Amino acid sequence: MPFTHHLRVHPSADHLAREDQLAWKLAELATDRSGAAAEPTPEVVDMVVNRVIDNAAVAAASLTRAPVAAARGQALAHPYVPGAAVFGPSLATRVSPEWAAWANGVAVRELDFHDTFLAAEYSHPGDNIPPILAVAQHAGADGAAFVRGVVTGYEVQVDLVRAISLHAHKIDHVAHLGPSAAAGIGTLLGLPTETVFQAIGQALHTTTATRQSRKGQISTWKAYAPAFAGKMAVEAVDRAMRGQTSPEPIYEGEDGVVAWLLDGPDASYDVVLPGTGEARTGILDTYTKEHSAEYQAQALIDLARSLHHDMPWLADPGAIERVVIHTSHHTHFVIGSGANDPQKYDPTASRETLDHSVPYIFTVALQDGGWHHVDSYTPARAARPDTVALWQRVTTAEDPEWTRRYHATDPTEKAFGARVEIELSAAAAGRGDRTGGQPGDRVVRELAVADAHPLGARPFTRPDYVRKLRTLADGVVEPEEIERFLDLAERLPSLSAGELRELSLVAAPGVLRGGSDRSEPSGLFELGRPTVPEGE
Repeated sequence: MPFTHHLRVHPSADHLAREDQLAWKLAELATDRSGAAAEPTPEVVDMVVNRVIDNAAVAAASLTRAPVAAARGQALAHPYVPGAAVFGPSLATRVSPEWAAWANGVAVRELDFHDTFLAAEYSHPGDNIPPILAVAQHAGADGAAFVRGVVTGYEVQVDLVRAISLHAHKIDHVAHLGPSAAAGIGTLLGLPTETVFQAIGQALHTTTATRQSRKGQISTWKAYAPAFAGKMAVEAVDRAMRGQTSPEPIYEGEDGVVAWLLDGPDASYDVVLPGTGEARTGILDTYTKEHSAEYQAQALIDLARSLHHDMPWLADPGAIERVVIHTSHHTHFVIGSGANDPQKYDPTASRETLDHSVPYIFTVALQDGGWHHVDSYTPARAARPDTVALWQRVTTAEDPEWTRRYHATDPTEKAFGARVEIELSAAAAGRGDRTGGQPGDRVVRELAVADAHPLGARPFTRPDYVRKLRTLADGVVEPEEIERFLDLAERLPSLSAGELRELSLVAAPGVLRGGSDRSEPSGLFELGRPTVPEGE
């Protein structure tokens, strides 16, 4: 049965025993080899395979983008044998595992297009995969060990995200990723509980940062933040294996994370964790994206797509007086007009900023009847006069019912959608849904969950993940290479160590040096030495 760990602040005089600290409980979870904890269930294994394919898909689509090229360049300046593979270069190119975690983590995160879990905090649990895979390849682990490590990483992150809000205190969500990735690596390597405990503490201590990275003019660092957490987790495990210790108690200390970064000295949290020998199924509660946008925008893209199909004339800004999106607190204040970020209405804003602007996303999806991971974000698309005119009329508002559903624990109640109310212009009145107000003056639609959500209209299954990879890798990776990767991924639990080392995607010839989004970045690591080739 699950058990509840009661987390609160303890003064140093309490001499809180390690066994009573949250980091120790997480380490015990990672090192449990009993009962159902020893082997993941078939459903969990299948989902790990899905998410490995999902990560590869979004990484392939981002290979020529500048942040990914820069991170890859840094990694390639650190060759190492045996090392780990980097998305893009040849399989013979190996780098130190922490740098592979870094480069691949940025590639996976750049387009904001992989899986998500939202509760007290929000997260992208697929960010656990790059550091765990990098260590697995470097250490010569097999597919079964890698799967177990990923299952732990997801479980720890999901359990922390359910219980502890970071964004309420303006702490970036990757503070839950450092500990989860360290725990997953601990499971992968079969490390002792003491070692994993120290690694979790170090990983948390080095990955707490403010969430300004997701506020205002959002920069390229947004993709780097989780990759940094993964890299720090690898390094923390290395130090812990060498006998080095971490700040303790890291969560509960009077100068620790809870007391000074979260709810303060009088705070308490109930963290529910699997019991000893209990199956780790957290990954089954997570969900991926059909569209390259912030998760809370997924249902709104689907809703806008439906409106475009039913009433294409809504694409004309002359038909609309205003649009109000009634939604949850989080959606309103983080990606909606409640953020009070003028950048969310700026046609010259960065892609990262537009990705976190639900007024922009809804407008473009309504006009285009869909969403594209590149075309929907181009400067020309954002600056189109009819789009700008309509975009400025879209606002959000918090609705307590949508906030309640956002935080619901019942999966059938939990929702990340909205109710959209479109007030029509006088010229368009009479063409709408005739819902409320004066006859014909409003169109009202709502959608609780995205179409691809497990409870949505078209839940994602294995063929959808495969199609996502083939679509996003088209023109970037040769078809034979896509099929080679899929063959390995779908046999993941039975892969030998040698096969697991080849679980990566190689770009088609010329792609890495011919990408239109990419300059040829060089930095500190290239000073005084020739540029490291990208393995082509």
